[in-house]
Amino acid sequence: MAAHGGSRKVIYAALAGNLAIALTKFAAAFFTGSSAMLSEGVHSLVDTGNGGLLLYGMHRAAQPPDLMHPLGHGRELCFWSFIVALLVFALGAGVSFYEGVVHIMAPEPVANAMVNYVVLGLSFLFEGSSWYVALKEFRREKGRLGWIEAVQLSKDPSVYTVLFEDSAALLGLIVAFAGILAAEIFAMPELDGAASIGIAMILGATAIFLARESKGLLLGEPASPEVQKKVLAIAQQDPAVQRANGILSVHIGPEEIVAGLSIEFEDHMTAPEIEACVERLEARLKTEMPEISRLFVKPQSAGTWERRRKAIVSASGEALD
Repeated sequence: MAAHGGSRKVIYAALAGNLAIALTKFAAAFFTGSSAMLSEGVHSLVDTGNGGLLLYGMHRAAQPPDLMHPLGHGRELCFWSFIVALLVFALGAGVSFYEGVVHIMAPEPVANAMVNYVVLGLSFLFEGSSWYVALKEFRREKGRLGWIEAVQLSKDPSVYTVLFEDSAALLGLIVAFAGILAAEIFAMPELDGAASIGIAMILGATAIFLARESKGLLLGEPASPEVQKKVLAIAQQDPAVQRANGILSVHIGPEEIVAGLSIEFEDHMTAPEIEACVERLEARLKTEMPEISRLFVKPQSAGTWERRRKAIVSASGEALD
């Protein structure tokens, strides 16, 4: 999983920043009584725990295959990314919403507002640094793709999860600053609670988006069209192959793909010759496309493959090519 070196750098940067920021925000909330600042402290604490879960998921995903998991543990990262999304929603958004409602129903003036402004300013600086590290890594991975398209096509949830969390954190800091400032200017402490509800909405939207993307990876997404075309081209070049009909593939990790090839062999091929062909394909793919971690080959006529492909496409409700 080559991409994980950059992913770990992003997560370590986020962990260091979020832990320091969380402690600072809790201290400021204790001295000033600000609901928005308490919500921001919970948000940063949740982000810190989420970074730890992503690192644990990456560690588990790197475990080699065993008897109980013959295809490896790659989807552990997808599972823990989904848990991260749930935590952002349940703890981050839930606690922030609760705090906002409590402070609107029983408003209390914010004391020593200047402390909050200083903490928010420093938090924005630290959070922005972490966000910039995640942005650079994600920009490197996405290439020429659009931002949303890159997230939807990405098979490594660790980088974009941190990027979206940090983006939500920066938006939350802006909302907290606006709420505290408005509460002070208009002498309406309820606005501080309203800022907490605004932070909850930002976190809730972020969590839903991350959960949706993680769900797709958990269910299993195919390799990109470019990867599939390259595998078919390599198979087609073997002299024993009459036609490489098609490929069924699924990601079990960011850089781990299980592929099933439908191949029509030359009519005169014997069983030992077909076995030798499969071994050649496995060896070549291992060298040229190491992301293909498992390869299964099914001898099949072109007509049989096409009928089954049409059945799958028809069942999905999509248009045939």
